[in-house]
Amino acid sequence: MRLVEEHKDQYGLNTCLAAIELPKSTWYYWKKEKISYEEKYNHFKDPLLSGIRAHPAYGYRRILPELRDQGYEVGEFVMRRLLKRWELGLLRSIRVPKLSPPRKYLKQSSQGWNLVKEIEDPKPFQVWYTDFTEIWYAGRKKKAYLMPILDHKTKWVAGWGVEKHKNTSLALESLNMTHANLEKVGISLEDRFLHHDQDSVYTGYRWLQAVLIREKAKISFSENGAKGNTCMESFNGHFKGENGSLFFDARNMWELRRAIAVQIQYYNAQRRHSTLGYLAPWAYINQEVTLPEPTLDLALLSS
Repeated sequence: MRLVEEHKDQYGLNTCLAAIELPKSTWYYWKKEKISYEEKYNHFKDPLLSGIRAHPAYGYRRILPELRDQGYEVGEFVMRRLLKRWELGLLRSIRVPKLSPPRKYLKQSSQGWNLVKEIEDPKPFQVWYTDFTEIWYAGRKKKAYLMPILDHKTKWVAGWGVEKHKNTSLALESLNMTHANLEKVGISLEDRFLHHDQDSVYTGYRWLQAVLIREKAKISFSENGAKGNTCMESFNGHFKGENGSLFFDARNMWELRRAIAVQIQYYNAQRRHSTLGYLAPWAYINQEVTLPEPTLDLALLSS
């Protein structure tokens, strides 16, 4: 706008607008009607400042209803833009929570906690991986979290859970399914490794108690996030890439859960893996692995 204003008398308005590919309608709109965000919403700045100072921990979602109660109507997009332009995010001082004892121990300890990186060729069911991954559904309007538990050697997803929120309840749901399915084929997680990142769920007391005390398993922590859990990242990427359109079509959590159950069963029972000699995980287990139970009865497994 400033360039056009400076040169339109010399070169003509149409030439200047064409040079910067600016429609003439936009020029006249800004010239005659449009005012800056700061000017348009200047009356809104003082109550916004007051709201942030009164509730410094609030994000824009919580600030909006506070201001609406005072009679100020503004949309979410405008609110976020004003916060950025006026640099009001600097006022939102949220105290960093104290580290829990397990996280403090992990941070302060000098020893490495990735216990599986030295295992070059894990045996079947010796090393398990898990992580949370986002699943978009309802035409990508809603988001849920999936947590599978995957065996390194056989590629078997022995347990999984999906919920709207990433929390300990979801993690325990996945662990419980894994426990039930392993029990049905005569094995357990005892003395086996469960590898994941240092998410707050995985360093929480309930998760540690369930894995270390109840299951008597060994926990291995990634020391560099997703880069230290490549097998799980690979599974999540392929699983969502191959089934994303099915998940988008799910209208609610019930339909999403059903779609995931069907696709994980397909993954375990039918999808061929090059690393398994082009066998599906369950076929590979029945053919190559000696189990206390002679066969992996698919009908018995949780889904």
